[in-house]
Amino acid sequence: MKAKELQGFSVEELEKKSLELSQELFNLKFQLHTGHLDDTAKIPQVRKDIARVKTVLRQKLA
Repeated sequence: MKAKELQGFSVEELEKKSLELSQELFNLKFQLHTGHLDDTAKIPQVRKDIARVKTVLRQKLA
């Protein structure tokens, strides 16, 4: 997900997206610790997406 794509989202949509990504990260970490995660590269990708969403959200609120 690109930051330019996130610029068009509203504040509510960004907050919802942040919650969705946080839940996805939790599920990925859970799968990692139980040994069911196949694509371990997905965890850093989701973490970066969360950071992008939070950055755009902070810019919109400022």
